[in-house]
Amino acid sequence: MKEKLILMLKGMIIGIANIIPGVSGGTLMITLGIYEQLIDTISHFFRNFKKNLMFIIPIGIGMVLSVLILSKVISVCLEKFPFPTTFFFIGLILGGIPLLWKRSSGGRYKVSNWLVFGITFGIILLFTFLKSGDYAVNLSEVNGPGMIKLVIVGMISAATMVIPGISGSFVLMLLGYYEPIVNTIRDLTNFDLLGHNIMVLAPFGIGIIVGIVLVAKLIEFLLKKYPTKTYYGVLGFVIASIISIIVPVVQNSVSIVEIIISIILLGVGGVIAYKLGEE
Repeated sequence: MKEKLILMLKGMIIGIANIIPGVSGGTLMITLGIYEQLIDTISHFFRNFKKNLMFIIPIGIGMVLSVLILSKVISVCLEKFPFPTTFFFIGLILGGIPLLWKRSSGGRYKVSNWLVFGITFGIILLFTFLKSGDYAVNLSEVNGPGMIKLVIVGMISAATMVIPGISGSFVLMLLGYYEPIVNTIRDLTNFDLLGHNIMVLAPFGIGIIVGIVLVAKLIEFLLKKYPTKTYYGVLGFVIASIISIIVPVVQNSVSIVEIIISIILLGVGGVIAYKLGEE
C-alpha cells in the first residue's frame, strides 16, 4: 500500500510538471527514480500485464488528480508567486541529479560522452530562447483534417513528455495548441460542450498514447545499446532544463523575503526528490 501511495505522489508531481510551461515531466520521471521502469513498462506492457498495470495505474491516477485538482492552484502560485514556485520545481530536479550522476558513471573521461552531453544541453538552450507562439489554434470546429492534426500534435506532445528536459506544454505553446487544449480540459465538466470536447481530446489522447509507445521503444533501445552515452545525454537535458525554467522568472524583480522563501522551497523540493528517488 505504501508503495502505491508513493507512486501516486510521484504521478502527481509529474502531472503538475506537464502542465507548467518550461518544466519537463520526463525530467522529473528521472529525478523521482521511475524513468527506466516506466519506459520498460510502456515498451513491454503486455509481457507482464498484471505487474505493469499495478505499476502504471497509481502513477496515472496521480497524474490525473494533479491535472484536475492542482492545476488551478499551481496556476495561481505561478501568477502570484512565480519565483518561489519555480525554485521549488528546480529543487525537485536538483534532488535527482546525484542518482542520475551515479548511473552515468564509467565514462567520465571519454570525449564522446561529453560531446553527447553538450549536444543535448545545447538543444534545450535552443528551446529556451525560442519565442513561444502568441497565436492559438481555433478548435471551435473540429473536422477530419483537424482531428488528424490533433493526433500528430498529441504524438509530438507525448514525445516531449517522455524525453527529459523538453517541456511538453512549451512545445504545445509553440504550436499554438496549449491554450485550446488546456481550455478544453477545463471545460470537461461543461456537459453542453461534452461532445465537442471529446472530439478534441479523443484524437489528441490517441496521439499521446501512440507517441509515448514509439518514444519509449526508442529510449529503451538507446539505454540497452548505448547506456553510458544515453545517460550523459539525459544529464545534458536535465541540467539545461534548470536554465530553461529559471530564465523567464529572473527577469522580474523580487524581494529579499521572496528570495529567502525560494531558497527554502529549493531545499524542500530537493529533499523530496532525493527521498522519493530512493524509494
